[in-house]
Amino acid sequence: PLLLWINDGLMAIFFLLVGLEIKREVVEGELSRPSQVALPIAGALGGMLIPGLIYVVLNWRDPVALRGWAIPTATDIAFSLGVLAALGSRVPLALKVFLTTLAIVDDLGAIVIIAAFYTSHLTPLALGFAGVVILGLAALNLSGVRRLGPYMFLGVVLWATVLRSGVHATLAGVLLAMFIPLRVSGVADEARPAVHLEHALKPWSAWFIMPVFAFANAGLALGDLSFASLLEPVPLGIAAGLFLGKQVGIVLGAGLLIVLGIAAMPAGGSWRGLYGVSILGGIGFTMSLFIGTLAFPDPMHEAQVRLGVLAGSLLSAIVGYLVLYTTPRHRP
Repeated sequence: PLLLWINDGLMAIFFLLVGLEIKREVVEGELSRPSQVALPIAGALGGMLIPGLIYVVLNWRDPVALRGWAIPTATDIAFSLGVLAALGSRVPLALKVFLTTLAIVDDLGAIVIIAAFYTSHLTPLALGFAGVVILGLAALNLSGVRRLGPYMFLGVVLWATVLRSGVHATLAGVLLAMFIPLRVSGVADEARPAVHLEHALKPWSAWFIMPVFAFANAGLALGDLSFASLLEPVPLGIAAGLFLGKQVGIVLGAGLLIVLGIAAMPAGGSWRGLYGVSILGGIGFTMSLFIGTLAFPDPMHEAQVRLGVLAGSLLSAIVGYLVLYTTPRHRP
């Protein structure tokens, strides 16, 4: 069906871009410096743990609903940074870097969650073929192949084998990203294969893949909804997890390191600014909707997931914007 081509096909390309961004950050970006990465990692871990716990508490009696525990753990990097961009210079650069790094770690956490908890029955033969393809990608990388063509060809084969294996097909994009060369001596930055592919994919992701995914998955039929619908356990758990759980978890995780002196407050930042950025971490739109499609393939829960994600994300965006807009500017 067309919906599965979007969720399993186009989203694999999106996860390829996510994998390339994570690889670049780990090799030569913010995630490559231990002194800079401790604070956002602690914030990201708290921002995944607390929302999941809130959802579990509100849905403890329903074993089917418990499958959605990971939905409020995700942060949508594009929308959260979009709100920061709208605030301009009101938010210090260091806080923007903090949220960017936190969202990247959050994406990595989402990848691990999908692989570990949302994998259906495995097919050993397809997994074996996927392993052979991965060995082929490793051989290309180790032999110094720079052209993207061979990697992309094996990437398509990898996607097909992973799709048949029972592991979610989008993880093929992440695996492919790990083998595309990033450090190439004697080559300009823009000509490096991983950087070139990342820049080529970004406009397609922003202007085609994400809008198509949202169009296919975020529609909410209002006819049968009332304000009481938001108080049902699944949408309430998602909305509360995103809006309350994210801000509490991020502030607790990052704040603990600051109080203990393990990490410093981001330059130019304040506790109010850190709190405002933490609220924006509750914008879970794309990734939360995607995890929702994995947790609840049945149509009965679709509207509940969408209602909870939209409510929690919208509330986080509005309140986070207002908190940061009214935060006094720090003048170094």
